[in-house]
Amino acid sequence: MSNNSYKKVKQVLWIILFANLAVAGLKIIVGTMIKSTSMTADGFHSLTDGSSNIVGLIGLQFAAKPVDEDHPYGHRKFEMLAGLFIAGMLFVIGGKIIMDAVNRLMNPVLPDITLESLIALLTTLCVNILVCVFEYKKGKKLNSQILISDSMHTKSDIYVSIGVLATLVCIKLGLPAVVDPIASFIVVGFIFHAAYEIFKDNSGILVDRVAVDTEKIRNIALSFEQVKDTHNIRSRGSQNDLHIDMHIMTEPDLSVEKSHELIHNIEERIRKDINKNVQVIAHLEPFVK
Repeated sequence: MSNNSYKKVKQVLWIILFANLAVAGLKIIVGTMIKSTSMTADGFHSLTDGSSNIVGLIGLQFAAKPVDEDHPYGHRKFEMLAGLFIAGMLFVIGGKIIMDAVNRLMNPVLPDITLESLIALLTTLCVNILVCVFEYKKGKKLNSQILISDSMHTKSDIYVSIGVLATLVCIKLGLPAVVDPIASFIVVGFIFHAAYEIFKDNSGILVDRVAVDTEKIRNIALSFEQVKDTHNIRSRGSQNDLHIDMHIMTEPDLSVEKSHELIHNIEERIRKDINKNVQVIAHLEPFVK
């Protein structure tokens, strides 16, 4: 990712940060006023959205650093580390909500539901939907793992808000107050699910999980007449920092110049068919019939 792309990602995160803080503040204030643990829990969940934006901004500050002597491959993986930190934050906040819900389950309090509180929740729900769609599209366009991860977090917030809204409506219709803390457990389920998905995606990149289908790479290499066979195909990285290496077998008498041209053509084809940001390293071997 270029420095210009990092700047664009930071701009998106700043916009999302202010939106998330406004949404979180409104939910927590209204949830406290009407004594709804599920809405308050949803507010703290939204607050972690803002916190994750701050973590993302810090991570990007490190990730944008150029290549140096101690980091010849750059600092891009700081973006993944920020994603793991966000997942950890979600697990912690989920634990806190569980404890609060258990306490409210043992000591039920009927929420004081008003039309204003329902309108506030609907408003924040609409904001969350706009934020999620905007952030995900920008993440895909800029190939930013931190924006995609953060949008997944916000997406879970949408489902949580819908659940809280349904809970408040049910209580308004006469269901017992115990429905509210039970809804908090559902909130935690979404939070833990979002945390797991973020952890899985970012940790997979850090531990060099396969990034491209091996057969697809093999078929591209074998589409060149000079390539007789290929093996030891490996791939790792993310969409904006993809690495592929492989062993290619050619005729023993192929010149250095022709070999170089072959590797260059294979790399260009892979960039065209798979990812324009890929770096390919090929080890040439003589083909023996």
